[in-house]
Amino acid sequence: MEALSYLAMGFGTALQPFNLFYCFLGVFCGTLIGVLPGIGPVGAIALLLPITFHVPPVAAIIMFCGIMYGAQYGGSTTSILVNIPGEASSIITCLDGYQMARQGRAGPALGIAAFGSFIAGTASLLGLVFLAPALAIFSLRFGPPEYFSLIVFGLSTLIYLAEGSMVKSMMMALLGLMLASVGIDLVSAYPRFVYGILTLRDGLGLVPIVIGLFGVSEILVTLEKGIKRTIFETEIKGLLPTLQDWKESIFPILRSSIVGFFLGIIPGVSVAIPTFVAYTFQKKLSKQPEKFGTGVIEGVAAPEAANNAASCGTMVPLLSLGVPNGGASALVLGAMMLYGIVPGPLLIQQSPEVFWGVIGSLYIGNAMLLLLNLPLIGLWVRTLKIPYSILFTLIILFCLIGAYTVHNSLNDMFIMIIFGFVGYLLRKFEYPMAPLVMGLVLGPVMEEKFRTAMVMSHGSISIFFRNPITVVLLAVAMLVLISPLFTKKRLAEGIKEVEE
Repeated sequence: MEALSYLAMGFGTALQPFNLFYCFLGVFCGTLIGVLPGIGPVGAIALLLPITFHVPPVAAIIMFCGIMYGAQYGGSTTSILVNIPGEASSIITCLDGYQMARQGRAGPALGIAAFGSFIAGTASLLGLVFLAPALAIFSLRFGPPEYFSLIVFGLSTLIYLAEGSMVKSMMMALLGLMLASVGIDLVSAYPRFVYGILTLRDGLGLVPIVIGLFGVSEILVTLEKGIKRTIFETEIKGLLPTLQDWKESIFPILRSSIVGFFLGIIPGVSVAIPTFVAYTFQKKLSKQPEKFGTGVIEGVAAPEAANNAASCGTMVPLLSLGVPNGGASALVLGAMMLYGIVPGPLLIQQSPEVFWGVIGSLYIGNAMLLLLNLPLIGLWVRTLKIPYSILFTLIILFCLIGAYTVHNSLNDMFIMIIFGFVGYLLRKFEYPMAPLVMGLVLGPVMEEKFRTAMVMSHGSISIFFRNPITVVLLAVAMLVLISPLFTKKRLAEGIKEVEE
């Protein structure tokens, strides 16, 4: 009952006109980002971060969370109508969604994607209300050694689950940690990795780096590839699923909501993975698995419910432990730190309006998305026809403005441009960037906790082996990093089987 009273307080915070406006702005921008190629939720959050410095923190965090789960809605539109996933989490939706569109059932496909996401978001909200506070209470037993071990565990999981080579993922995480250490050491006041450049004495800003890595580099790669979009011309009608559609979809939606939420809680698990797992699980349970990939509505309902549930699930470790599980949530964590909010077990006590306001806004935002997506599908389709020359010019302009306005410094613009080309090269050679962002955001916290633990133990590393929590977290992290490669091969084989 206490949780419900706090939730009522959260709804009161989220329903304040100012917060309501930023919630709408977040879900609208998130949907737009999901529909359009190029920038993604990470780049969108980085671009909007500078303009929120004079906004109340709770409103800014509500907007950023709206972008995160709004992008999942937008990605389904392009998957169904264009056969191009707007987000990685919408890849699996292409298999049946586009086939439904070719059969003249684009309307029911888009409708079940919207309703399924709403139901999943509602179910995940209940899990978030009861699980996040309980986890926060448990994590009050965490000290510096435990937090250091938890961050190592989160980074290790992300390295293992990132796309491509695990060695490349580890290199990116280490690069992020190195970039985070640039500047003046807070303990010794000694400059590190500045090489006599005054600009680097204050450290490398999070915003210009991320804008360059995700905004500028994506544009360069897309322009090089010269991607052409062909929208399948069909009349979009019958957005409300029929009774038979609901009969076939309701249980896949409920099952996928559970799968997506609990997989989303695990640090390092990207939103794309629960969608593949939910689709595979539903295919195994189906009486006619051979029809998957030919345009069955369960093939749309399951992954769309899973990706929205996973987006809500990521809020559990972020709010209760202060550990993100991807690039977008890492940026939200960085934004909270910039606003003076300390995510973790004390967040509920020190900033209850932020914690419960964000949770309340998740439900309101999902309701807004349901109302937005169904009537505005025609608008999103027309948006897809914007020429790249106009779209990318505007994105570059916003990137430059976003980098400059953080400190009103041209140096930040130069840093953004440099990391834009760095990101372009990383993408060309298939280096994942989520571990880099995680290392960049968590690096200062990781260093602080490690050095505090060393002071507590008078320099003895044994402090990390005195507590069962640290021993378990570090042991699991080690097992993840040295686990046999055939486990990843089996996952890849499972994904290939789904696609076939």
